[in-house]
Amino acid sequence: MRRLVRILAAALALAVSTPEAWPADWLPLRETALIIAPGSPLDFSGFLPNDLTGQGNRIVVGANGHLARASTPDKPARLFCASLGWSPASGGFPDHAEADIYAEQLAMRGYNIARFYFLDASLMNGRNRDFDFDPDVLDRIRYLMAALKKNGISWMVDGLTSWRGGYGGYDDRWDPSEGGKLALYFDDRAFAHWKRLQQEILTKVNPYTGVAPIRDEALAVVILANENGIEFDSVLNEKPGKPNYSDMLRRPFNAWLRAKYGSTQKLRAAWPDLKANERLENASVYPPANRYDDGPRHRDLQAFFVETERKSAEKLTRAIRDLGYRGIVSTYNNWATIQTSLSRAGLQAVTMNTYQDWVSGYDPGSKIENKSSIGDAGAYMRYAAAARWLGKPFVLSEYDHLFWSRYRYEAGLMMPAYAALQGWDMLCRHGHGPIALQYGEPYPHKRAMLPYAIALDPVARAGETLAALLYRRGDVASSPNTIPLLVRGEEDLTEDVQAAEPDALTELSLVSRIGLERSDGLRRPLAANQPRGEVDAVKLLAALKEAGSLPRNNRTDPGKGIFESDTGELLLDRQKLRLTLSTAHTEAAAFASLEDPIDLGTVRIARGDRSALFAVSVLDGASTLEAAKRMLLIFATDARNTNMRFRDSEEKVIEDFGSLPVLLRKGRLSVEFKNRSGRWRLSPVGLDGVVHAPLQSANGPLRFDLSNDTPAGPTTFFLVETD
Repeated sequence: MRRLVRILAAALALAVSTPEAWPADWLPLRETALIIAPGSPLDFSGFLPNDLTGQGNRIVVGANGHLARASTPDKPARLFCASLGWSPASGGFPDHAEADIYAEQLAMRGYNIARFYFLDASLMNGRNRDFDFDPDVLDRIRYLMAALKKNGISWMVDGLTSWRGGYGGYDDRWDPSEGGKLALYFDDRAFAHWKRLQQEILTKVNPYTGVAPIRDEALAVVILANENGIEFDSVLNEKPGKPNYSDMLRRPFNAWLRAKYGSTQKLRAAWPDLKANERLENASVYPPANRYDDGPRHRDLQAFFVETERKSAEKLTRAIRDLGYRGIVSTYNNWATIQTSLSRAGLQAVTMNTYQDWVSGYDPGSKIENKSSIGDAGAYMRYAAAARWLGKPFVLSEYDHLFWSRYRYEAGLMMPAYAALQGWDMLCRHGHGPIALQYGEPYPHKRAMLPYAIALDPVARAGETLAALLYRRGDVASSPNTIPLLVRGEEDLTEDVQAAEPDALTELSLVSRIGLERSDGLRRPLAANQPRGEVDAVKLLAALKEAGSLPRNNRTDPGKGIFESDTGELLLDRQKLRLTLSTAHTEAAAFASLEDPIDLGTVRIARGDRSALFAVSVLDGASTLEAAKRMLLIFATDARNTNMRFRDSEEKVIEDFGSLPVLLRKGRLSVEFKNRSGRWRLSPVGLDGVVHAPLQSANGPLRFDLSNDTPAGPTTFFLVETD
């Protein structure tokens, strides 16, 4: 409760501070409290109810390899995830009173699963002895788990996130460090440490639920270790002047090579670059000094990684099963290279992390590319799509189009729409919690919008609001077609350790469902066969049309950068930087400009003066937008912090993130609901969900000019009502 008092005091100070001279196009947000009330247009719990009562609602692998409830295994259970990546800098885990409010607010906003991220770091922060968990943090975590469960929200938990695990005496728990995750493959002591971490966190009874998390029906997914692939860990710790790969790999790599080749002589015949002093007999053969100099050594290293990672995943899975866990297990949740895909082939479920405009930190000089995801045809989405193994659950455990990109409004349409088209099982936008109860919290990472702080970003929050409708509610249809990317096995590895599926093939995910599938040795007519160099994506699309799997009038033309989904609902135009969606319950567009009007079917938008995300969605249970009497309209432009500064004119390099209040960029649109007439009214909805006095009302055609600069303050939400 004391924490809530501090938050309210800070918010009050923010609200009454002397206003600054705001730039003309930027509007300071007025809300400080962000808690929405039941019945608000932003309360989705009425049509997206959560239920976790009883074993029948446990998440299992159901029919066709999708996540499902145990009681209805034939019905896929789409999970919309709240990422809880808190640290002391972002306020840490809430106290009991705030946890109850937070969990209820998550449920109201459509979330039905939460990911616990860096639990190990939070529990061990400031601790000097191994596994000496902070008792207050442990209590808060347990209470929050119970509060989430009470609100029907399941859990996804990392077995290991921090490189420091449960070791005491470190103050860099949220930073990459060498050896921690790599040792898990080769050191029995590291494995024993990991196992004890699971015992300490998961097998002890939670006093607020009466059951240990590992046996709780609320625990749906365990990621054995976050982002723990060997190649990725090596890249993360790459430093100038040192070999690209740790010496920890040398002996196990030599043992693997000796099992494969038998002698140095045979290895020399396979590796032209083998040095005279490198011999298998004394384990003196080294991994490549430079990962970017492709060759046979690199190909064998990848094969060694695949075997090592598969065996490690099996070992860790057996260990957590022996502790009593019966839920879903995954690991290796980033990088969609050929090698990592082979490592994931035997997993129960595939988890994947992907980012547009990734940024590594908050220091001055941090840089992004400020690139449109539509302009690169959804590359970060396609990268994830190519990691999926068909017939297994697919979980997007992390994604974001990061602040401060001016194009991040695209994420609210791009990722949930294509996740739904692909039929993925879980969607999790990564951040320090997806919502905040208040602006003005007195913590370093809450004093301004930052990368990964989606809760404070009205553009990201608008996107998450739309995602609940497009993805969890199912406003976007799943593709009726599947294009398998056939995989043979080790023979698919190349001499390039970064080799991945080619863009020409992953672009097919903008049209139909794609995923990896084991080859039966035969060539298939409507699949991407091996070797990949012989596959022509344009001919494959033509074959789909010839077979009747793709409508003849489908507008996809990769050469022109145009991709239309096989459902006819999604259309991406790379040249125009435009993505549109037309479904019965939602019509939406993400656009860089409105040089020409956009006709979405029921709605037509024109005369926009800003790049933005626009969407209109049914709220009242009507079967179509044409029949709806209550609709949520979203209009998100861009947002900045006050006094935010850059080092360059292109605004790629940050100098100073500035401070609160958040500024929303002013924007206008002309909106017309075609063929709809009668009594109607348009009301702004605050970021706190409060419906304010109508901006416009009429008895006649439903059309209006829309501005996010309203008398009640700038906003991204509006309510359209008809009689």
